[in-house]
Amino acid sequence: MDLPHSQSNWSLGVSSHAWTSHRARMPDDSISLQLDSSLRDPMHPVPPVPLQLLEPHTENHRAENGNLRVESDEDDDREVEEFRILGHSMCLKRRRDSESSSSSSNCKRVSVEPDLETRRAAVRSWGNQPLEVADPDIYAIMEKEKQRQYKGIELIASENFVCRAVMEALGSHLTNKYSEGMPGARYYGGNQHIDEIETLCCERALAAFHLDPESWGVNVQPYSCTSANFAVYTGLLLPGDRIMGLDTPSGGNTSHGYYTPSGKKVSGASIFFESLPYKVNPQTGYIDFDKLEERALDFRPKILICGGSSYPREWDYARFRHIADKCGAILMCDMAQISGLIAAKECANPFDCCDIVTSTTHKSLRGPRGGIIFYRKGIKPRRRGSQGHESDQYDFEDKINFAVFPSLQGGPHNNHIAALAIALRQVATPEYKAYMHQVKKNAQALASALLRRNCRLVTGGTDNHLLLWDLRPLGLTGKYYEKICEACHITLNKIFVFDDNGTITPGGVRIGTPAMTSRGCLESDFETMAEFLFRAAQVANILLREHGKMQGVLKHLESNKDIMELRSRVEAFATQFAMPGFDN
Repeated sequence: MDLPHSQSNWSLGVSSHAWTSHRARMPDDSISLQLDSSLRDPMHPVPPVPLQLLEPHTENHRAENGNLRVESDEDDDREVEEFRILGHSMCLKRRRDSESSSSSSNCKRVSVEPDLETRRAAVRSWGNQPLEVADPDIYAIMEKEKQRQYKGIELIASENFVCRAVMEALGSHLTNKYSEGMPGARYYGGNQHIDEIETLCCERALAAFHLDPESWGVNVQPYSCTSANFAVYTGLLLPGDRIMGLDTPSGGNTSHGYYTPSGKKVSGASIFFESLPYKVNPQTGYIDFDKLEERALDFRPKILICGGSSYPREWDYARFRHIADKCGAILMCDMAQISGLIAAKECANPFDCCDIVTSTTHKSLRGPRGGIIFYRKGIKPRRRGSQGHESDQYDFEDKINFAVFPSLQGGPHNNHIAALAIALRQVATPEYKAYMHQVKKNAQALASALLRRNCRLVTGGTDNHLLLWDLRPLGLTGKYYEKICEACHITLNKIFVFDDNGTITPGGVRIGTPAMTSRGCLESDFETMAEFLFRAAQVANILLREHGKMQGVLKHLESNKDIMELRSRVEAFATQFAMPGFDN
């Protein structure tokens, strides 16, 4: 740096603060300078003044002696000092003393002022990019999945389509907040509005199932029904205690305990607790209550579980209550599959007989993916075999809440809880009751249509939203038929069924009606779907005859003319019906 006056009392410093004017800023890599002028007399110091290094402008410029100066209307009010940087002559302008006193305290000898606006702009750019821009790879895959849902027939009994309001809550700012604990007792501050949402969700949950808040409590924080079930076991049992639920091949759920035929423990329920299943009658497909009672009295489970994933008939909760009382067990219902029917009073009510009821929130309830736990509270009723006092209280609430958090989970997903509150509000409406009534009618229409085509259904029909198709008379397995349907844009899922000798075989599929009912399908539409399903079975048999084995068939699915023809029919049918929450 070269100053023209060797005896000048001017010195250069760099300002630590931003000094702005109406003139253009320097480029991002420029610096802002401050001139510190001090008299030789220490008794009369001159306070430091802010300076800015300016670029030449196309207007109000003047060249003097080959050196470039930048001028403005304010030049008369400023002192000018010329100096050289790397051989280039530059001018520094400074405010008068009266203008510069407010900035003098921030002077530093050497520092570089960061471009704050550039940094802020970078953050804004990162935070406000739409998905299509932020991650085009994920966006493209999501768009393909959206088209798959729109163009296909969804018959998986445990799937459904949510409304736009639920989607908006799931993708909202509520996901930003950490809320470990319960309403009014959080580990973090700033949860006053989260408390409002969760409290409202709990109130709506009780109202949706017509429950008295004095007699029932609810926890809406579980991440899934499996998490909810395990929280119940954790809260009420010790490791190694016994539970009893419907056998998975009979239509039960693995979260109720399951061992493979080789003895492998499949679920956490069987790893940490001892489980013994009850089963359906292999000839009828109905629960064998006589054997259930005999097993329960021998095994003496601490918790007896009713409810399952693939049971098409009503549950006799009064009979379960009788057995639970005889063996001294807590009675728990997992109503995940039929919770919507229960809320709409389209099937028997487990709350009349059970101590604890759990559920998913995304199946027939049409809410977000998660779990929920209802538990009794207040004074216990006197039941057969009870040795307790008349004033004994249920003690489930604290134990279950503590098991959910902090024992098993961290902070709840507030976006999910808000979305669940929205869904539960809808559950309490007459429109939802009409929807669930239609779900049940559609399942009966589909069952009748398949029976007319001489298809074999487990138990011969359905009392709820699902049916089980035994494919063995057609020479097919559930796994193979599922692949054929998928190639035709029909989704359902394989299940195990019992053969005539009581042996478990993978010979069936489970079919449900909630999702397509959500798209507006009625009985006649499910008649059409029955025709598609039967045609898919015919095509599956033709391909087996042509190629011999399933592996050979799968290689030719996409190019097979029968598959392509059926797929075209399915897509033409499905796209007649709008998708909830989609901009079709």
